[in-house]
Amino acid sequence: MVVDQLSEETVDRLFQALSDATRRDIVRRVSGASLSVSSLAALYAMSFAAVQKHVAVLERASLVTKEKRGREQLVQANPDGLVLAQRLLDEFEEIWRQRAARITNILMEDPKSHTKEMS
Repeated sequence: MVVDQLSEETVDRLFQALSDATRRDIVRRVSGASLSVSSLAALYAMSFAAVQKHVAVLERASLVTKEKRGREQLVQANPDGLVLAQRLLDEFEEIWRQRAARITNILMEDPKSHTKEMS
């Protein structure tokens, strides 16, 4: 399992980065095309520095990368980070599906069979 192979710190960093609506929006925007940090800053009602901090959180979580081109820093989605996030979510979904299936099986059992076993 991917979850078992990653440190808690890595998983926490990834989900912390995705927990914020602005950061999720940044990832969505740069998934289509690279954007400069200043272009991103123009899209939000916050300071340039605040957008830079959001980008830094995403970069530490490996969800985006920055590339310096001249005086600009271009932000682009990191497909590997996004694939990792998807795999983690898929694993958590599978864990919950298995638990739900076990609960369904317990609820479908004949309660009379348990009373016979206890006698």
